[in-house]
Amino acid sequence: MQSLKSFSIKARIKSFSYAFQGIKTFFQTQHNSWIHMLVAICVIILGSRFNLSLNEWCWIVFSIGMVFITEMLNTALEFLTDLVSPEFHPLAKKTKDVAAGAVLFSAIVAVVIGLFVFIPKF
Repeated sequence: MQSLKSFSIKARIKSFSYAFQGIKTFFQTQHNSWIHMLVAICVIILGSRFNLSLNEWCWIVFSIGMVFITEMLNTALEFLTDLVSPEFHPLAKKTKDVAAGAVLFSAIVAVVIGLFVFIPKF
């Protein structure tokens, strides 16, 4: 078991650099990240044009965040699966399929939330 290290500002800053590197890797390696970003920008522009309420913005931001988080977790699981199972394995496939399904499910929920928010505006 690793012993606990004392708090260090330098270590905290370094941990942020790892997180930003992860975000950079995500956008550099995942084509879907750009699709999600384009859709998010379009939704934000549409929301601005319709003067969404604070409550509506909360739902929109939550939805956008949920899709990005699931896509990033899916990417992490894919990287890890490829590491531990470079050759095809049925369980590796199931792992990737379930993670991709989580992204699809979150995107569907985000679309439904978007419809609840935007349909009354039309």
